[in-house]
Amino acid sequence: MNILVAGGAGYIGSHTVKAIAEAGHHPIVADNLVKGHDWAVQWGQFEFCDLADTAAIAGIFKRHSIDAVIHFAAYIEVGESMQDPGKYFRNNVGCSLNLLDAMQQAGVKHIVFSSTAAVYGVPQQVPMPESHPKIPVNAYGESKLMVERMLDWFSVSHGFAAAKLRYFNAAGADSQARIGEDHSPESHLIPLVLAAARGQRPHISIYGTDYPTPDGTAVRDYVHVDDLAQAHLLALARIRATNTTCEYNLGTGRGSSVREIIRTVEEVCGVKVPVKEAPRRAGDPPALVADPAKAMAELHWQPAASDLAHIVATAERWYRKHNKL
Repeated sequence: MNILVAGGAGYIGSHTVKAIAEAGHHPIVADNLVKGHDWAVQWGQFEFCDLADTAAIAGIFKRHSIDAVIHFAAYIEVGESMQDPGKYFRNNVGCSLNLLDAMQQAGVKHIVFSSTAAVYGVPQQVPMPESHPKIPVNAYGESKLMVERMLDWFSVSHGFAAAKLRYFNAAGADSQARIGEDHSPESHLIPLVLAAARGQRPHISIYGTDYPTPDGTAVRDYVHVDDLAQAHLLALARIRATNTTCEYNLGTGRGSSVREIIRTVEEVCGVKVPVKEAPRRAGDPPALVADPAKAMAELHWQPAASDLAHIVATAERWYRKHNKL
């Protein structure tokens, strides 16, 4: 298949492009490199494209015989989305609509969408199933939910088949350290703890030590980015086979606390990580853990690479090789 990967120069996108190529398909990467990186495009063909440019998107569909789309292109910073929600709705929602319109005009009906657990909002049960109420508490989550709803209506009105994949905490890096996580500014826990372990940050802050969790720190569900990449291929195969729209949580079903992450980094790196305890941050729930049973049953997906020590080891190898921290 020729698979258009919007946002394929980003973190999860580039790992999925790698998986597409390794599976024998042909990825076409469309990215404006605002958040993505040209060095991450190591497989397939690159098309410089901003999804705000409808003519540029149409041109890609005219130049390539596209069979399906995987859509990652989005802004993802929760805090920024609350400071500038318009930026997130214009980009995440408006540009997604441009992509869907281009697909419709080109007769391409299959799309896998990179969504997020942020569509659920504050957890009412843990682990969280796909049927959990969807009440986002930030503009980022709302923007993703709006795209999910657009996909439902394009399915009803235009015969689209879409897979909506709700990630929990993506982490880790390519096992050969060719590509990895590189955000600016970096806000994800594992890269920040690794930076503190390497002396590139004075300490790691633990925001909240009095949560109702086993060690008092917040718990999150970490899934290896290569496992996420495989889920996209499995989801694409399913919607092509069934021509139905579906939704899946992608997580391991088990949570790791902030202290567990720090302890694992210390074990992998063989150093003590300096820690500073701080008050809770507003809006941080005690635990966010996926119920991935549906993805496991219907996609036959298994998060095989998501052992926490393996996640940390692959991330550390990537940062050390490329001096990214």
